Amino acid sequence: MTTDVTIIEVGPRDGLQNEPGFIPTEKKLRLIGMLADAGLRRIEAASFVHPQRVPQMADAEAVMGGLPRVSGVSFAALIPNRRGLERAAAYRLDEINWVTSASPAFNRRNINQTIEENLEAFRELVPLVRQAGQRIRFSIAASFGCPFSGRVDPDVVLRLAEQAIAAGADEIGVADTIGIAVPDEVYALSRRLIDAVGTERIALHLHDTRGLALANTYAAYTAGIRSFETAVGGLGGCPFAPGAAGNAATEDVVYMFERMKVRTGVDFSKMLDAAEYAVSFSMRMPLGRIRLVESKEQPTIHR
Repeated sequence: MTTDVTIIEVGPRDGLQNEPGFIPTEKKLRLIGMLADAGLRRIEAASFVHPQRVPQMADAEAVMGGLPRVSGVSFAALIPNRRGLERAAAYRLDEINWVTSASPAFNRRNINQTIEENLEAFRELVPLVRQAGQRIRFSIAASFGCPFSGRVDPDVVLRLAEQAIAAGADEIGVADTIGIAVPDEVYALSRRLIDAVGTERIALHLHDTRGLALANTYAAYTAGIRSFETAVGGLGGCPFAPGAAGNAATEDVVYMFERMKVRTGVDFSKMLDAAEYAVSFSMRMPLGRIRLVESKEQPTIHR
C-alpha cells in the first residue's frame, strides 16, 4: 500500500520508558510484532541508555536481539552517546535516534551536556553510523517549551535543525516534549522548518498533556508535515521532564487520517488490538481519545 503520511511508532521505546515498573522482554517483543503486523513500517524498539538512568530499557540488547524479521520494517533505537552506539553495534539496527534539546536547561538535566557539546558529539558519531549503513534521526526535545525554563525560541529550533542536517542527519525529529504547543505555533514552526530543510526531512513528535496532540497533528499536516512519531495506546512521556504526559496515540492519529482520506498504511483493527495489549500491561491510563472498549469498525480507508 502506498501512504500519504508516515507513522513512526515509538511506543516500545518512548511509550514504555515512562512506566513505573519494568515490562518483561517477551511482552515488548510481542507488542513489536503486533505493531509490525498492523502495518507500521518504522518502529523505535529500544533505547541504549544507562540502565540506572532508564531502568525500563535495561533489556535493550535482548529486545534488539529478538526482533522479528519482517520484510520492509525498519527498526530504530535511541542512542545517547558513543557508548550506546557501541552497545547496539552487534544487533540489527536500521536507524538511530539521537536526542538533544532546544533548551539548555533541559539538555543539562537530561544528558548533562550543553547544546554545542551534544552537537559536537553527534558530528563525531555520524561517520560511524554511515559506515554501518544506518539512517540518523536527530531529535530536538522541548522544541516548544521546557519544564525548567519555559518557552523556547523557534529560532533556536530552526538553527539546530540546520546544523544537524549540515552535520549529516537524514531526518529531524521535532518534539513537543511537555505538550505545551498549540496549533498556530505548530503550524508556524512547521512552515519554517519545511522552508529550511524540506518536508521529507521532518518528523513531528507530539505529546497530549493538554489534549491537543490531534489538533496539533492536523495543524502540522496542513503546514506540510508528512511524518509523525506516535505511541501505541497514547502511552509514554519523558522521565526527565516533570509533567510530561503521554504521546499522541497511534490509533487516534491513524483513525483521523484515514477518515480524512489520507493513507497511513496501517490496519486500524490490528492497531486497536496492539493498543489493547499495550494497555493491558501498562500501569498508566492510556490517553488515546478512541476508547478501546468501543467498536472496532474500520474507518473508511482509502488505498
